[in-house]
Amino acid sequence: MPDYAETQPTHSAADTEPVLSITEAAAEMAKAAKQREGRAEAALRVAVVGGGCSGFQYNLGFDDAARPDDVVLEQHGVRVLVDPTSLQYLRGTTIDYVHGLHGAGFKFINPNADRTCGCGSSFSA
Repeated sequence: MPDYAETQPTHSAADTEPVLSITEAAAEMAKAAKQREGRAEAALRVAVVGGGCSGFQYNLGFDDAARPDDVVLEQHGVRVLVDPTSLQYLRGTTIDYVHGLHGAGFKFINPNADRTCGCGSSFSA
């Protein structure tokens, strides 16, 4: 089993919103993807990177180990890793998995996004 440092994010007294939430539906899809890829013990890495049509885009992947400065969370049986740079854009975000007319996929509900792209995978802050 990978060695994860259990870290807690730093909060100010005025900061009461959750760091990041993942719904049960998103957790189940992440677990299924890990199984398909043979990475059952890996953690879900959530990141924000430059790019996309709105300036930033979300990036999901699997990682076998936490980095020293990662925030490590566990929700619905899924370990989630977030780097400190991405955290400033993701604080308060909920990751869901939805089925719709245009297909199914992970949906980011981000209170920090000023606007989002129609594809749902990029945003500006």
